[in-house]
Amino acid sequence: MEQVRAETQAEASAERLLSPAEVAEQFGVDVRTVARWEHDGRLTAIRTLGGHRRYLQREVLVLLAARAKGTA
Repeated sequence: MEQVRAETQAEASAERLLSPAEVAEQFGVDVRTVARWEHDGRLTAIRTLGGHRRYLQREVLVLLAARAKGTA
């Protein structure tokens, strides 16, 4: 588990992270919906040192593309 977390954090340092508000804006949904997607496993949240959620831009773009195709 710790190895997976370290790999996720390493990926995050090389990629842009989005706040829940930024993700919600891109989808036109409420931030609570973004949190629900995280709980459902659609998105993976990375926690900042302050405990705030951030999302990998790559994952958000994949979900946006799936939604555009009607598969999300």
